[in-house]
Amino acid sequence: MGNFDKRNRLEDEVFTYRISKNNTIFIDWYGKQVKIIKGKEAEKLLTKITQAENEKEIQLLLAKVTGNFKRGNEKSKSYYD
Repeated sequence: MGNFDKRNRLEDEVFTYRISKNNTIFIDWYGKQVKIIKGKEAEKLLTKITQAENEKEIQLLLAKVTGNFKRGNEKSKSYYD
């Protein structure tokens, strides 16, 4: 996996995902929905998720697909709890 997660933030499993009946993927970050993926993009992501060797690879996939949604003004995790 290389040095993608130098600060070990993906170890905390900050991303979760849900799959609907029509294979729409809802991606959450600390329980807050940040992205919805449908169609062929969702099919590709599901294939990659099923081929992932561990949870950290899944976290990396979800982080990549959500892109740069953070802008530096987010509250800390304890704010969401």
